Amino acid sequence: MQRSLVERELTSEGPSPKAPRRGGRSVTVNLAESPLTWLHSRGHLSDRLFAAGELLRADWERAQLSQGLTMRWDAVRIKGGPDSGLTLNERQIAAKQRFDGAIAAAGSGLEDVLWRVVCAGETLPIAEKALDWPVRSGKLVLKIALQRVADFYRIA
Repeated sequence: MQRSLVERELTSEGPSPKAPRRGGRSVTVNLAESPLTWLHSRGHLSDRLFAAGELLRADWERAQLSQGLTMRWDAVRIKGGPDSGLTLNERQIAAKQRFDGAIAAAGSGLEDVLWRVVCAGETLPIAEKALDWPVRSGKLVLKIALQRVADFYRIA
């Protein structure tokens, strides 16, 4: 995978999309690390489908659905957004409900490749092999799933 490294400002919520300030903390971010970003940057996904995938991944992370090795004591830090005014637990529950709704909207048979590529960060060839699919079929199925997720999130 090609690397595209940039310096970003490091805030309490994580890396900021802005360039680092002079004297501030910064972090090096690989913009090409996500398979979804890779597909979008090469013109295989439209802006609408990319935005749907990013919203799905954000809800997956906010709901803290990733597998952890030990107990997690850190709080989810979310600034603004659709869940402002809610407690941390309510935000997590709301994100889980949105994630479950988006996965259900993708439909049976499509959620596997959607979760593997968007949330787990697997590349399409690895996901196709794990699902025992023909080579190059994953991109088409992923696009269909992302179109349904974009409809669920009401992305124009």
